[in-house]
Amino acid sequence: MNEEWARLDVAAKRSIAQGRYAEAAVLLRQATAIRPDHADSWFNLGYVLRQMRAYPEALAAYGEALNHDVSGPEAVHVNRAAMLSEYMERNGEAEAELRAALVKNPKFLPAWLNLGGLMEDIGRADDAAHAYGEALRVAPGSGRARGRLAAIRVHNGEAEPAIRDLETRLRNYADSPDDVAELLFALGNALDAVGRYGQAFGAIAEANRVNDAMRPASRRYNRQAQERLVDELIAAFPERPRDVASEEGSQLIFICGMFRSGSTVIEQLLGRHPLVQISGELDLIPSMVHEQLMPYPASIDDLGADKLSDLRGQYLQAIRTNFPAATWLTDKRPDNFLHIGLIKMLFPAARIVHTKREPLDNILSIFFLNFAETIDYSDRLEDALHYVGQYRRLMAHWERIFGADIVTVEYDRLVHAPEAEIAAAFRDLGLPPLDPGAAGDTAAPVIRTPSNWKARSAIHSKSSGRWKNYAAELEPIRAALAAMERA
Repeated sequence: MNEEWARLDVAAKRSIAQGRYAEAAVLLRQATAIRPDHADSWFNLGYVLRQMRAYPEALAAYGEALNHDVSGPEAVHVNRAAMLSEYMERNGEAEAELRAALVKNPKFLPAWLNLGGLMEDIGRADDAAHAYGEALRVAPGSGRARGRLAAIRVHNGEAEPAIRDLETRLRNYADSPDDVAELLFALGNALDAVGRYGQAFGAIAEANRVNDAMRPASRRYNRQAQERLVDELIAAFPERPRDVASEEGSQLIFICGMFRSGSTVIEQLLGRHPLVQISGELDLIPSMVHEQLMPYPASIDDLGADKLSDLRGQYLQAIRTNFPAATWLTDKRPDNFLHIGLIKMLFPAARIVHTKREPLDNILSIFFLNFAETIDYSDRLEDALHYVGQYRRLMAHWERIFGADIVTVEYDRLVHAPEAEIAAAFRDLGLPPLDPGAAGDTAAPVIRTPSNWKARSAIHSKSSGRWKNYAAELEPIRAALAAMERA
């Protein structure tokens, strides 16, 4: 028995190392059947199921690991919390997991940071500030904890003390270049909040230089590659795909466009409708592309009916599992604009909401946010401008072939007249009108965005035309954008 378990364990670890998670899950299920008391096998099964986005099953496997006294239980609780909050909207249970982690190990920094983030997501500023304060007791040089604490202090009207604290920390020490970048981004945004725009831009520019220096050359923005991708997407979808299974996915709403173009605000407004379940930024479509459709989009030509049906089923199963009560569901992944052709091939009746913002405001907002390695064009204004040009080229193509299936919501109109704009969006999406007399949900909405506290403020037009505060710094970008629009 032990020899068979050992063989399965070795094979499973090999499959995990090669990214073959479904195969590893089969092997680990067999291993846990032979040795149900082996905590590490349950932990590994939880890990691979999480990679497969089988979150309820992953939770159960991680639970078995805890039941059998896995080493490092605090990390297991943090993993469970991440799934519960980010993918299943079970925030109370996520909080309980994080607090359980801290009972196991009160100095476990990831648990304090994640608890602070969760408290921000659900609008509990005081609890978030406490968690970040505890994180700083554990790691005084943590840029993440100090930067998020500064954002809360700015939200509470304490910008100047937050600025002084950040400046003092930058003069002394931080734990790593990542922490330096976090502190500089927090400082720049705090300075922006009090109108010290020249200093704010200097801090943000330095933060982006730190990030750029840390980014490996192979992971920097490649303009030629982006142009080639857009060319290939246009060629792969020259016209509207033939409708298949036209009713499946008819109540999916894909919200996409540039990052920082107002998608969070739009999703929150859509979420006012009692039929709409908001889900935040799902990675289902990008993961499908990278794990099953490479080379993309060349693989589109070879997609047969069976493969399309399989992909469609995978997506629908994931959302039914994680959001079983949803009628209409949002998928707010901004860079899904790259995949509108694929989305409409899978779900011809799905709704597409295109979030659109004044490009200079959009570029500035990207530059002011710490995307670290997640977005490769954010470190340099010129790269962000180039990306905007390619995004506009592709969106013009999608709008030509899909027409009214794409509902465009202009951020600048939205912040000036939110009620009228969202009512129009409800109508264009085919949602029944919102009953103005219906009782709304008074609970604080869950908002997962780095600009969390700005998104919680009453909708206003302050962010519209923000670029004018930085007109001198943005003059080369403005001139290049004007030339792009004349071309």
